Amino acid sequence: MPRFRSILGLVAGATMILSSVAHSVVGWKQLKAALVQAQAPADLITALAMGWHFAGVAMLGFGFILMALFTHRLRGSAVSLRPAIVIGTIYVVYGAWALAESRLDPFFLVFLVPGALALIASIARRDR
Repeated sequence: MPRFRSILGLVAGATMILSSVAHSVVGWKQLKAALVQAQAPADLITALAMGWHFAGVAMLGFGFILMALFTHRLRGSAVSLRPAIVIGTIYVVYGAWALAESRLDPFFLVFLVPGALALIASIARRDR
């Protein structure tokens, strides 16, 4: 079971890394186009770009943290999974809130699913 849970953690981390790239590259391109079409002021677009790209970098960092933790765990090292629990909780809480606010837009499963995987990998039954 510990191996399976570590693999779940790696899948969660990889999903976060891939979604961070999609967020910063594809997502920003679409959002910027919509802002330009709506004739948003340039300084607003710049400010939103900074926050948007910071979120993408944070997602990337979260993914790498999970990858490192679960890689070490898969190799037999004793590691604290508290950071994975924090990251998973953040993703699940944000994903649930975003789903509710968006009237169940399935896009926000991109947060809920990897967060749930990280939590399952981190807080499931103790290894025996």
